[in-house]
Amino acid sequence: MFVVGITGGIGSGKSAVTDYLETLGVTIVDADKVARLVVAQGTDGLAAITAHFGDDIVLSDGELDRAALRKIVFENPDERKVLEGITHPLIRKEIARQLSEARSPYVVLSSPLLLESGQSTFADYVVVVDVPEDLQLTRTMSRDDNDENLVKRIMAAQLDRETRLARADTSIANDASLEALYRRVEALHQDLLARAAVSETKAGT
Repeated sequence: MFVVGITGGIGSGKSAVTDYLETLGVTIVDADKVARLVVAQGTDGLAAITAHFGDDIVLSDGELDRAALRKIVFENPDERKVLEGITHPLIRKEIARQLSEARSPYVVLSSPLLLESGQSTFADYVVVVDVPEDLQLTRTMSRDDNDENLVKRIMAAQLDRETRLARADTSIANDASLEALYRRVEALHQDLLARAAVSETKAGT
C-alpha cells in the first residue's frame, strides 16, 4: 500500500485537503482522530494520563478535558514530553492498524505532527499544505476562538514553515479560495494515483 503523509501547521487547511480527497474515494487515517481514540473513556491511555496529571483533566462525563490538558502542556514543555511519552506509542500502534486495513489506490495519513513525531516513517511520500504564517494565525484565531498568544505558542511548538517545506516531497498552497484549493487537490490526486501505480508495479516485480 502506497502511504501518503499529509501535514501542515495549525490553520493551514490540511483537513480541507483530506476531506476532499475522501470524497474522491481515498482512505484517510487521521492522526488527530486516532489521538482522541486512544485516550477515550475507559482506555489505558486515559488512565495513564489521569495517573500523572490528576483527575482535574477529566470532565464530568468521564472524557478527557482536552482544553485543560492542552493549556498545561503548552505552558510546560516537560509536561508535554510526559504526555507524548504516554500517547505516541499508542497512536503509532493504532495508525499502523488502520493503514494496514486501507483498500483505496493509496492511503493518506493525515497528521499535524507527521514530521515532528516521527510518524513520517509510515509514509512513502510527504505532502505539506502550505500557508503564510500570518494567514495561519488569523485563520486559527477565527476558527477556534483562541487568543493570539495561545495560537503563537501552538505554532512555535510545531516545525517552522521553512523546515516543514524542506522536509516535504511536495507542497500544496492554500492561500486563495476553497475552489482554488480543490483544483490543486484534484491535480495532486492524479499525481498520487500515478505514483501509487508505479509503486505497486515495482512491488510486484
